[in-house]
Amino acid sequence: MTSPVPPYHREDGPADAPPLVLGPSLGTSLQVWEPQMAALARRFRVVRWDLPGHGGTPSDVLTGAGTGTGRTDGPCTVADLGGLVLALADSLGIDRFAYAGISLGGAVGAWLAVHHPERIASLALLCSSARFGEPAAWHERAALVRAQGLAPVAATAAGRWFTPGFARSPAADGLLAGLRAVAPEGYAACCDALATYDLRGALDRIGAPTLVVAGRDDPATPPAHARELADGIPAASLTEVAGAAHLANAEQPVPVLAALLGHLTATPSPAHPTDDRARHAAGTAVRRAVLGDDHVDRAAARTIAFTAVFQNFLTRYAWGEIRTRPGLPRPTRSCVTITALVARGHHDELALHLRAALRNGLTPEDIREVLLQSAVYCDVPAANSAFAPADRVLAEHREES
Repeated sequence: MTSPVPPYHREDGPADAPPLVLGPSLGTSLQVWEPQMAALARRFRVVRWDLPGHGGTPSDVLTGAGTGTGRTDGPCTVADLGGLVLALADSLGIDRFAYAGISLGGAVGAWLAVHHPERIASLALLCSSARFGEPAAWHERAALVRAQGLAPVAATAAGRWFTPGFARSPAADGLLAGLRAVAPEGYAACCDALATYDLRGALDRIGAPTLVVAGRDDPATPPAHARELADGIPAASLTEVAGAAHLANAEQPVPVLAALLGHLTATPSPAHPTDDRARHAAGTAVRRAVLGDDHVDRAAARTIAFTAVFQNFLTRYAWGEIRTRPGLPRPTRSCVTITALVARGHHDELALHLRAALRNGLTPEDIREVLLQSAVYCDVPAANSAFAPADRVLAEHREES
């Protein structure tokens, strides 16, 4: 059996940074991760790869080449795709790495975490599942694509991938165009892999710190699939993103990025030291993701010698030590922060963190419920005063939307 052939890939970020491998979903190329790339590449050595027949990877990448899993023919499996990722990591000299994957790409990461735990430092599963439905449906889709090409699948993909309001956006159009360019045999091979994939009985073998992200409006892998993953994986946390369907990172890039950064920067590894310098870098990344680049840049420009020590303390401790901890999802941290600011009457900070809450995935309706809860457990005048800045922030949000 010959050596595995790595899939097409692209590298971004510093060569000496902690390695992060990103896996795509069925029907998309490595371009699906573009909304998060600028921020991730500042902190990680990011390696993106393409599935067989997708992007730059040929459909026959597995045929006769072997994948390190003992396969030389027969239907493609998730184990075969995992072998491609290991071959890619080996070719780049990467031993242990963080992994994040969308849908099928997430299934590959989960398989790696079960069967090659020594290679996976941390794991993020976006809009994925331990089992993607009945095998017959995937066999039928594979046969349809082999017979008629991608046109029938592309015609209905928008309803699976996006919410109705996002489906007509330029970003959605670009992803759908990419789907139509996928080689039919490569797409069908990935359908074969999904048909035989079932990791439900092995989730408790995943020891890596794991983030599970669900789109609340995802019809392909509804939030119940994410909850099954989070309940079954011992070291898992769950984040549900409002206003997102199956490609949540494309539709709601900011809250997904915030969740990823919070998870990835909270995971210690030999390549991610937990000293003050590393905490400051992690805190800066999360602070930018949550509060926005404009706010952080303004704060940095206003910093003088007298305040520099305090700003350094805030970045290292509040953002690099506390905000990066995996125990609470980012939307939950926003709820706690809003309540505390309402109770103390800090309205300027409240407005800032209301904007952050929207970036973290809270909806205006969620924020209203937090304010109502605050009226009961803080006091009514405090909540009444908080509704005014909240109304202004939400009005700005509506205009920007």
